[in-house]
Formats: sequence, structure tokens, C-alpha cells
Amino acid sequence: MTSLVGTRILLRFNLRRDRLMIPVWVAVNTLMVLSMPNTLKTLYGTPAERADLIHQVATNASFRALIGPVFDDSVGALTAWRVGVYAGVLAAVTSLLVVVRHTRDEEESGRQELISSGAVGRRASLTAALLAAAVANAVLALLVVAGLAGQGAVGALAFGLGLAAVGMVFATAAAIVAQLTESARLARGLTAGVLGAAFVLRAAGDSATTDGSSVWTWLSPLGWLENLRAYAGERWWVLALFAAAIALQAAVAYRLAGRRDIGMSFLPTRPGPSVGRLGTAGALAWRLQRGNVLGWSLAFFVVGVVYGGLTDGVADIVGDNESARRIFERMGGQSALTNAFLAAMVGMMGLVAALYVVGSVLRLYGEETSGRAEPVLANPVGRLRWAAGHLVIAFGGSVLLMLVTGLGFVVGYGKEAGPILGACLVQLPAVWVIGGLAVLLYGVLPRAATAAWGVAGAVLLIGWIGPALNAPQAVLDLSPFGHLPKLPGGGMEWGPVLVLLALAVALVTAGLAGLRRRDLTT
Repeated sequence: MTSLVGTRILLRFNLRRDRLMIPVWVAVNTLMVLSMPNTLKTLYGTPAERADLIHQVATNASFRALIGPVFDDSVGALTAWRVGVYAGVLAAVTSLLVVVRHTRDEEESGRQELISSGAVGRRASLTAALLAAAVANAVLALLVVAGLAGQGAVGALAFGLGLAAVGMVFATAAAIVAQLTESARLARGLTAGVLGAAFVLRAAGDSATTDGSSVWTWLSPLGWLENLRAYAGERWWVLALFAAAIALQAAVAYRLAGRRDIGMSFLPTRPGPSVGRLGTAGALAWRLQRGNVLGWSLAFFVVGVVYGGLTDGVADIVGDNESARRIFERMGGQSALTNAFLAAMVGMMGLVAALYVVGSVLRLYGEETSGRAEPVLANPVGRLRWAAGHLVIAFGGSVLLMLVTGLGFVVGYGKEAGPILGACLVQLPAVWVIGGLAVLLYGVLPRAATAAWGVAGAVLLIGWIGPALNAPQAVLDLSPFGHLPKLPGGGMEWGPVLVLLALAVALVTAGLAGLRRRDLTT
């Protein structure tokens, strides 16, 4: 087929470009899944403890909305329950990023037009992008199946295939959105919005029923994953739903790709505002990143409300399980269990906020490599002034995220706002250290700037899985979040906070100095 000529070469090129991003995302997802069986054996080692956990989940709608229902008390089934939804979300995010990067991003930068001038078929780029996402999901599935085979090969196969299928559903969804929009940023935002809607539908359905049978759950691909019931009497026919959705969405994407010109879109692009509203570098940065900031803020507020609603019931969920209590205390300090839970969850939100900061800082790299920064800098706008506009959005946006998280906790928990807001704000120095490292990499080693994602992923992994695996304190201290005071409940320690603030300032300063001296990336 002439429309697919050049697909193999483009696939190799895509995988070469993603040789860092795909392994990092897949590794984080795999380690999250494979770390869970041993953790669950430690936490719920006896049938009585597992039965009590299942009872608590069945009677707590908020907990089911957050994680999902439990279908069996085996370690494999509990693993699929505990990490299934979030592993599916990570697979979906990886897939949509890969597809948008190799389709709409390429067209927006002008590289696709250059590639298409050669012996490349009309649908080769889209096919290569979907195949790159398929490779990422296949590797994830293989690693998960191999790692969980000890808990039961059949269940491991079902869970691995389910995760890969979720990833491909959102890969093909991203392929459709990439045809509809003219902006890669909008394509990522809309596909992420679809993923958020899928999570909300599943959460609404699971909070209403204890067995995943709600219509709302069945409307979500994440609900299909839990209803596949790995390790709990597998429903193999659910995979047919995934296959149908993937095939249908891929067909729509191919149909749309064949009916438009390169660089064009089916949804009209609105004209920009008057020049006066974009008269400064900061105003332009806000225009480019405002949708991102507002989307993250809404998500953080909703998650804060959900976690706040769980706080009063955490004592019942943990019960007399000393292992679970020690994990919360290790993450959130040695204070009362409720405060330890709040501190642990606030710390988790800080870890996620670091991902926002890295993405926002690296928008500078995207503007530079796409050529859009050059006409801005050709005007009387210095590099530092241009960069400052985006960095204000990145670092100031993280303040907004933690504030709305605190407000969400207050709304869900219904207690005084002061201690919780203080606990959220104390996460900012560690968040800014990760952001400062991204600035340093961008300013000094722009070609290695995307390595900041690897650092943020490693820090997330340490903070999320380290306490559950009883990792040595030396490992936990590799993360800047490991040096923060555990609030609420613990005592405020200004020394580590000030040191982290100074480190963040030094990293940003060094990064801006490097940006000022080097040539722009071509």
C-alpha cells in the first residue's frame, strides 16, 4: 500500500527519538505494579486481614471511587485492584504523549512537511506513531506478565493485556484528536480531558456499586480494565471491547488523516487576541500555558476533595494493621494516624506537582526547537525576560496547585484550613528544586533537557513506593521531598526548607546564565 510507504523507517526514527521517554514511563509503571505483591503480603499477610480489607472497601464508597472494588482476596487480585486504575492511567498518558508527539507536534514544527516531500506514504506517519505507542504498551505488558507470573500466569496475562489495551485505546483516541486540532498542546489537553472523564465515570460508577456493575463504570475503558477481573475469574470477553474500540478509533483516525492537508485541522482555529493583550513576554507565556494551568488546578482540587473525604475513614481502613500504619507514618510522620495520612497524601500531591513544573519549564525548550521563540527574541525582548515569562507560570502555577489542593482537602475533610494549607505550601521548596533542575538542564544542556522527566519520575517512584518497600533512609533522602517537615501534625523545621529554597534559586540562576550564553537550538 503506497499510503504506508516509509512506515518502518519512521517507526525506527520515532523509537530513537523516544529512547529516553518511553523507557522511563514504562519503568515507572512497571515498578509501581511489581512492587505491590510484596507490599500487600506484608500489609495483609493473613486471610483474616485480607477479608477485613475487602469488607472496609465494600463499605467505603470514597475508597472505591479512588481505587475501585475488590473481587478476590488473593495477592494477585489485590495487586490488580490496588494499582490497576493508576497503572492504566499511566499507560494512557504515555500513549497519548507518544502519538501526539509524532503526529501533530511534527506538523506544527514543519518537520512533517519536509518528511512528506520524500518517499513517504500519506498515512505512514500516523501508522508509525501508533506502532511506537504499541511497542511501549507491549513492553509494559510483557514486563508485567513476567513479573506477576509468580502470582498466577493466567491472571498476570489478563492484567498485562488489559494495561496494554487501555494504553492503545487512548493512543487511538489521541490519533483522532490530532487530526481535529491544529495545536499539539490542544491535542494533548483534549485527550487528557477524555482520560479525566473516563476516570470520573469509573469513579462515579464504583462509588455506587460494590462489584463494578454500574453503567457509568462500563462507559469507561478504565472500568473495562477492572471488569476484566484479573486473578478473580477472568472475563476474557472484555478484551473484545478494547479491540473494538481500538479498531473503530483507528479507522476514524485513518479516515480523517486521508481527508486533510498537512498542517490543517478539521476544527477551525480561533483568531488570536489583539496585539495589546500579547504585548509582553509574560502575557504570551500565560496565553500559551493558561489551559494547562487551569486543567491541572481543577484536577488537584478534585483529588484534594476525594482524599479529604477519605481522611475520617482512614482509621477504619487501616484498623489494627501495624504494617499499614507504619507506612503512613513513614510517609507522613509519627503523629496521629489522621495527621500522618493527611501529610502522606499532601506529599503525594507535591510529587505530582513536580511533574507539572517540569512540563511547564520544558515549554521553553518546545518553543525554542519549534522556531517560535526566534521571532519573539527578534523583537526588543531579551532571553531572560522571555524565559522569565514561562518560569513565572511554572513556579507560580505550582503555588496555585498546592493552594487549590489544600482547599480541596478542607472541603472534603471539613476541618480548619490553616494547618492543611500550611502543609501544602511547605511542599513547594522541593517542587521548585525539581523545577530548578529542569531549568539548569534546559539552559546548559538543552539536548538533555528531557532528562528532567527522568529525574521527576525517579523522585515520584521514591516517594510513592519507597516507604512501602521499607527502602533505606539513605534512598528516601535522595528525594528533596524526604527532607521536608511532615505537616500537619509534626513540628515545623525551617532549616531544610531554607536549604531547599536556596538550592532551587541556585539551580534556576545557573540555568538562566547558561541560556544567556549559549546559541539557540536549531
